[in-house]
Amino acid sequence: MKCIVCESYAFAHICSTCKTTFLSPALYKRTLANGVDILSFYKYEEIKELLFTKHTELGFYVYTILAKLSFKKFAKEFHTKEKFVSLAVDDTSRGGYSHTAILNNHLKTYNIQPLFNKLRATNQISYSGQTKLFREQNPRNFLLKKFKGDSIILVDDIVTTGQTLTQACTKVEEQGKTVSFCLTLTDVSLK
Repeated sequence: MKCIVCESYAFAHICSTCKTTFLSPALYKRTLANGVDILSFYKYEEIKELLFTKHTELGFYVYTILAKLSFKKFAKEFHTKEKFVSLAVDDTSRGGYSHTAILNNHLKTYNIQPLFNKLRATNQISYSGQTKLFREQNPRNFLLKKFKGDSIILVDDIVTTGQTLTQACTKVEEQGKTVSFCLTLTDVSLK
């Protein structure tokens, strides 16, 4: 098969050279209006073509590679005595898999327990390419199922205006839990 980044022949969808050269994650920080920090691993422009695969069969493989390079690496280096629960934002399966569930799954360590099917949007309107006003007028209306754990890490793939993560934080905090921080693959605001 060919590497989808450089088109060289490879044994994986993205070759090891491209993983090292083009997909080495960095850590970027942004703070939501509610004071919760978002940590992201890539600038949007660096991986946008890869993100476009998310609703295709190829997206499963791409998101798994990106999760191993970023989320899994972060989790291995995140050493605390405090225990955390990570929740994927709206991990509903579309096209046979959930891209946010893939990211969340790669956080599993001694101090982070990924949970699934806990935070779901009841409003399925697509935010892709929409304005902040549109997003504010069409909230996700999250449904949060009960779970154990009080220190929460919210997981999403892309942060644009921050509306989705802000709404998710509000829903989690309504149940008396604390969102410690959010993790995303990329932040569109990064230049």
